[in-house]
Amino acid sequence: MTRVQGQSIGRELPTASAGEAPRATVVGSYVELTKPGIVKMVLLAAGVGYVLGVRSMTTAEVSPSGTGFLVAGLFGMIGTALSAGGANALNMALEPHRDAKMARTADRPVPSGRIATKHAMAFGLALSVLGVATLAIGASVAAALVCAAIIVSYAAMYTPLKPLTTLSTLVGAAPGALPSLVGWCCATAAFAGKAPWYGGLTDAGGWSLVALMFVWQVPHVMAISWKYREQYAAGGYRVLPSIDPDGRRTGMAALVWSLALVAVSLVPIGALQQDGVPMVGMLYGVVAVLAGGLMVWTSLKLYQRRDDGAAKALFIASIVYVPIVMFALVADAFAPAVLS
Repeated sequence: MTRVQGQSIGRELPTASAGEAPRATVVGSYVELTKPGIVKMVLLAAGVGYVLGVRSMTTAEVSPSGTGFLVAGLFGMIGTALSAGGANALNMALEPHRDAKMARTADRPVPSGRIATKHAMAFGLALSVLGVATLAIGASVAAALVCAAIIVSYAAMYTPLKPLTTLSTLVGAAPGALPSLVGWCCATAAFAGKAPWYGGLTDAGGWSLVALMFVWQVPHVMAISWKYREQYAAGGYRVLPSIDPDGRRTGMAALVWSLALVAVSLVPIGALQQDGVPMVGMLYGVVAVLAGGLMVWTSLKLYQRRDDGAAKALFIASIVYVPIVMFALVADAFAPAVLS
């Protein structure tokens, strides 16, 4: 939770005595606009999508070129990071008046007055355009199109829907799930013309990762919005916990989607294939079920108890879920090659 609340949106930047202090403050504020924590999660999902995509397309007859593999991966990660940061900056630029009413967001760069709204908007647009261009030129046109869809759906659909309907959670889950497909599409660029420009967009493997990340987000968001439900209500956001006084619907939503997550997490076992042979199996399946089981158990506790402690437990379970499951996917997919 942020420590500053009730500050004027129009406040000027503080003047520092040291010559480098203002620059450091401004640079740090612009970095904060990109929401680095979210960017890291996006890069993890995109990176896993990339390496699994390369693995799925590598056969005895077809393999990625050394330079193509490095260039596609490098430009893919740079473009994804820029696009994610741009989308996050646009999100902050579009709702400073609401952020100013919430203690957890009042100290963000725009509502706190450290960065003007128009500058945040320009920064977000610049990063977004640069990110999509980087993907299109250096990696994959398909990946660039997916990233453009992420930016538009996050900034132009999810953000304005947040104060209107609780269904915005599902709308926002789409751009949050698509980075895996960006990485998967970038993988096609490592094969030096052996895949069409739309390569990756029609692959079941890439979409199985999208489905996994989409479903995961709902219980994750339920945990966060339960903790800050009063602040969300003060900011005018219609998240389920803010309109669910006894918390039963919130707990049930978390539980149902966590159960769905266990089922959806098994889809990659059939969808991820290399030359017609499944890439992952028992190792990944066991880890996915155990990690999903923890999500189900903590969601059940939230439904039963409906208190901050249960919400915190679910939040922690959701945070550890992604790296554990992603690591299991990669480990299982590459284990045969490493051990052979």
